[in-house]
Amino acid sequence: MAKTDTNEFIATGRRKTAVARVRMALGVGKTKINGKTIEEYFPNQAMRTFIEQPLEATDSLKGYDITATIHGGGPQGQAGALRHGLARALVAADPNLMDTLKEGGYLTRDPRMKERKKTGQPGARKKFQFSKR
Repeated sequence: MAKTDTNEFIATGRRKTAVARVRMALGVGKTKINGKTIEEYFPNQAMRTFIEQPLEATDSLKGYDITATIHGGGPQGQAGALRHGLARALVAADPNLMDTLKEGGYLTRDPRMKERKKTGQPGARKKFQFSKR
């Protein structure tokens, strides 16, 4: 979470293996993700609503131009990472919003990840069938 000289607020959001680097500047509400508009990158309306929740909670939906770079994970993980990054960038822009965003659970990083496969087993938890005889 950093503030640059040009009134740009930078934050990183993560979920599962997805990482979103978010740059927010004062503007009219344009959103670019990996060079595409939010409608092109996330065609699902429910996902776009999920991403914009921290902006709606703080009444700053049209106040900032957002540029994000996302990599890793799938669409759901990337949406969660972007939402987390937006919330952290909003706190960098205005520390008074911390309580509102924390109450809504937007600043909490979702730690759930896929468990690794262990050696000598077919999966993370599953064991090979045991035969007594």
